[in-house]
Amino acid sequence: MQFNYKRLIPDQFTVLLTLVVIIATLLPAHGRGEVAIDWASKIAIALLFFLHGARLSRQAIFQGLTHWKIHLVIFSITFIVFPFIGIALRPVLEPMMTPTLYLGFLYLCMLPGTVQSAIAFTSMARGNLAAAICNASASSMIGIFVTPLLVAIVLTDFSDQVPSINLMSVLKIIVQLFVPFIIGHLLRPYLGGFLLRNKLLVKMVDQGSILLVVYAAFSHAVNEGLWRETPLSALIAVFFVSVLILAIALGVSHFIAKAMGFNLADRITILFCGSKKSLASGLPMAQVIFAGMPIGSIILPLMIFHQLQLMVCAAIANKLGQRPLTTEEIEAEAATN
Repeated sequence: MQFNYKRLIPDQFTVLLTLVVIIATLLPAHGRGEVAIDWASKIAIALLFFLHGARLSRQAIFQGLTHWKIHLVIFSITFIVFPFIGIALRPVLEPMMTPTLYLGFLYLCMLPGTVQSAIAFTSMARGNLAAAICNASASSMIGIFVTPLLVAIVLTDFSDQVPSINLMSVLKIIVQLFVPFIIGHLLRPYLGGFLLRNKLLVKMVDQGSILLVVYAAFSHAVNEGLWRETPLSALIAVFFVSVLILAIALGVSHFIAKAMGFNLADRITILFCGSKKSLASGLPMAQVIFAGMPIGSIILPLMIFHQLQLMVCAAIANKLGQRPLTTEEIEAEAATN
């Protein structure tokens, strides 16, 4: 079976993200327009997390909870190993880029994992799907509380640049992300069928929300002089550092999973859930955590890392999905028929 090179081509959403950045650069929102876009992006993100909650199956949660050892490993990689990587690379990264870009990398390292792509790649590679669904969904919710805490601890050296993280900041994140998620999940019995029948509409809301937040963030950053203050050499450095961090994360995830004796399906789940960072969670939290700062340059590393992780993990998942069925997989498949 031949490798599908089309998986390495940027998808439609990535192209749209790039176009939005270009539009925000050429036509940034000003004055009342900027305020209106900011409010619209907040509402869109609340709707996004409402739909995430409405789509999450309770059965999938209970199925995944039995794999507590996997979750412990993945959360350790997401919230301990990743921040350590960002801090350890500081002597190398700071001379290569502006302070806000390095701040963006540190912030990236403290974010929760993705939901949709982690699940999709685990499924494509024939990993432990139940554990992936539970872990990816839990990661985005845990991140609402853990990420601000990590920011408050790790970014103490940036206290002159970053606003202090207080209870009000955490409450804002909870109100904007966690409350809509819980409401959506409680309404799942009434909305689940509709959302299942209208996947295209859900996808449009998902992607539209993120595009709106990106436009709002970059409009503000452009108005504050983002591109004047960011040299081309720094942008090139962002790309190569993103490649480096992703390679380290994938390598560490694979090594830990293998060293702890997990079977292949579980190792695949750890690989794809442990190495990813969420754009959907990272953008709205950045608006609250870095309020008053030009967050365009802070979220730029996340946007580049996001595309890289999709392209690289698609290639890995495609390769793993082509492997012959193991005896364990054949027996499991026979049991379900």
